[in-house]
Formats: sequence, structure tokens, C-alpha cells
Amino acid sequence: MANGFFSKLQQGLSKTRDNIARGIDNVFSGFSKIDDDFYEELEETLIMGDIGVNTTTRIMENLKEQVKKNHVSDTAECKELLIESIKEQMKTDEHAYDFEDTKSVVFVIGVNGVGKTTSVGKLASIFKNRGKKVLIAAADTYRAAATEQLREWADRAGCPIITGREGGDPASVIYDAVGAFKARDCDILIVDTAGRLHNKKNLMEELAKMNRIIDKELSNICRENFIVLDGTTGQNALMQAKEFGEAADLTGIVLTKLDGTAKGGIAVAIVSELNIPVKYIGVGEGIDDLERFNSDDFVKALFE
Repeated sequence: MANGFFSKLQQGLSKTRDNIARGIDNVFSGFSKIDDDFYEELEETLIMGDIGVNTTTRIMENLKEQVKKNHVSDTAECKELLIESIKEQMKTDEHAYDFEDTKSVVFVIGVNGVGKTTSVGKLASIFKNRGKKVLIAAADTYRAAATEQLREWADRAGCPIITGREGGDPASVIYDAVGAFKARDCDILIVDTAGRLHNKKNLMEELAKMNRIIDKELSNICRENFIVLDGTTGQNALMQAKEFGEAADLTGIVLTKLDGTAKGGIAVAIVSELNIPVKYIGVGEGIDDLERFNSDDFVKALFE
């Protein structure tokens, strides 16, 4: 992760750091020995920091095990173990970004307002900067001005875009995009999908229809389904991820709007509870303000 981005991340997570790290520091400085009261206080602090009950339980169990195994009695040493335990929850698999180096289709899913369309533009820019030939498909045909907004981002990223008519069938956009993808010998096709979840059945059918076209026309191609989540919404983001996870096989999370929120701890909860990795993280409005996720940097920005 570039230094400039890391300092942005540190800055962006400052409210979360105040929320979580300060609370944790208070627990560690307030107790001289590791006992039940200490654990209870620590557990409460993590839950209050949007890390969530299930994830906190998992982290605490791991921590207690490590403390016992390593015969730790010093709270400072215990803090290191806690940070390592959180890092462990956030680790991204070494093959998480393999799709960037093979022909692939990336579906971008999420509710309206989370930064989905802007994330499509930013991802296109990331891939293009890595020397990839990127094509964007504007398959969100329902939201007025969605295509125009995406066109602006495509222009900024310097990537071509395939569009349909407003209110038209998203599958026809995919059909055209797949044709263009093959004709132009592109590397990555990024699909912006409709941002609604009020009817899960419709969404599932729509995604299935798009997938059928890709299966038929682009068989053996790598497939990714990214959900875009707004970091400021805390536990609500976790609920969205669970809901969409029932409608699509999610392979990664794009976490946006982490700058200026006190709820950044939700990233830990989402990864731990859903077993879906955060793959990209956003801390700003600019086209370069989205980067690959690095768990060490994230935890470091959160606690140091």
C-alpha cells in the first residue's frame, strides 16, 4: 500500500481509532492483571466499537487461548496478542487478486448510495493502471442518470463503456458487452448492476440471466462478485452483505467511505462473520482513493 494512501487511511480511520483504540487502551491501562473483569471490559469495548457480538466472541476466545498457551500475565503483551488476533481475522488470501491477471468478469453489487458506481470507475482505473484492457457494462438500467454517472467515471478512468436504454433489460447490455469484450480482446469486464434489494428474487433472477449469457459466451472465464458496502453504516452494512450473499455468491468486499466514520470496526465483523474478504478499500472521493486491502496496514492504522 502506497505511503500516501496509508496516511489517508490513518486519517480516515481516526474517528474509528478514537472509538475503538482509545477504549481498548483504557481497558489495558485500567487493569494490572488479566482476569475475568479485564476480559469482560475488553469484550464490551470491542462490541461497542462495531466489531459485533459474534466476531468479538471469536476474537476473545482466540485471545484467551493465546494468553493461556503463552503464559501471558502482562496486559501490554496481551494487547499485542489482541492486535494479532484481529489481523488474523482480516487476512486476505494470497490468491485474492489472481483474477486481475487473467481474463475475468467482475460484477459489482450493492444498494444505491453506497458508492457502487464510483467504485466501478475506481476499479476500472486500478486495473487500467496495471496495464489491463478494461471494458465497463452499465447494467443498472433502472436508476435514472445511473448510466450518465457511470459514463463520467469511465471517461475519467479512460475506459470504454457499453450502455443500454433506460429501463431496458440489463441482460441485453451484458449481451452487447460480451460481444464487445470478445471483439476488442479485453482483459476485464466490470458490470455495474442495479442497486436494489427490495425484491431479492428479482435480483437473483437478473444476476442468473446475466450469468447465463457469460457462461455461454465466455465460458472458462474467471468470475468475481463484489459487494460495495458503505463503512459509515456500521451494522447495517453487515446486514446488506448477508442479504446479498443469499442472492449471489460473493467473492469480495469493496469498503467505501471509511474516511470520517467512527464505524470502521465493522470491516472486522463483516470479514469474520461472512468469511468474505475485503479486497478494496476507499478513503476519499478521488479516482485514486481506492486501493487493494492490506490487513496489516488496516489494523496498524486502527491501533497505532
